[in-house]
Amino acid sequence: MKRFFDLVFSFILLILLLPLFIVIMVLIKCTSKGQVIFTQKRIGADKKEFNIYKFRTMYTDAPKDTPTHLLENPEKYITPVGKILRKTSLDELPQLLNIIKGDMSFVGPRPALYSQYDLIELRDKYGVNKLKPGITGWAQVNGRDELEIPVKVQYDRYYFENRSLWLDLKIIVMTAYNVILGKGVVEGKQMHGNEQTGCSKNI
Repeated sequence: MKRFFDLVFSFILLILLLPLFIVIMVLIKCTSKGQVIFTQKRIGADKKEFNIYKFRTMYTDAPKDTPTHLLENPEKYITPVGKILRKTSLDELPQLLNIIKGDMSFVGPRPALYSQYDLIELRDKYGVNKLKPGITGWAQVNGRDELEIPVKVQYDRYYFENRSLWLDLKIIVMTAYNVILGKGVVEGKQMHGNEQTGCSKNI
C-alpha cells in the first residue's frame, strides 16, 4: 500500500511540477557554474547505499560530504537561488525520482550520510535502518535541523514502532505546514553537544 501510494503520487507530482522543475533548473544554471542536480551517497534501507538527488544549492567548491551546520560560514557556499530553495525545501523535489526508483519513500527517517557513523549506529540499535528513508519524517516535523542526534533518533524510533498510513498522512500535512512557515531550517554550526555529527539541511 505504501509503495503504491509512493509511485502514484510521485508520478502525479512530477507531471504537475514539471514547469516548476524547468524554472528552477534554468535559474540554477544561469546564476552559478556546475550541474543542476546534486548527487550524494546516502544510507538507505538495510544500510544499502544509494545516490540521493537534490537541486544544487551550493557553489561547486563547497565541501561535498559535510553537513551544512558543521561549516564555519555556510553562507559563503550557498548560492542566492540556493538560499530560496533551501528555505522552501524545493531543493528536495528531485527526490521524487528516488521514490520512483525505490530508493526512498515520501515518509521515513531522513537518509544519513555514509560518514555519519554515530547516527547509523543509534538507528541500528532501534531497528530504524530497516526502513526505507523518506523525503520527510517524524523527526523532521518535530524539529528538523534543530534536533540533536539522540533526540532525532528517538523520533525515528517512534515512527518505526508506530508507522501506519494515518501517521504518514499526518506527517505529510505537518510537513506542508512547516515548509510554509519555514520552521526548523538551521544553517551553520549549532551549539549542540553532538554538533560534530548532527543532521542538517544538507541532509
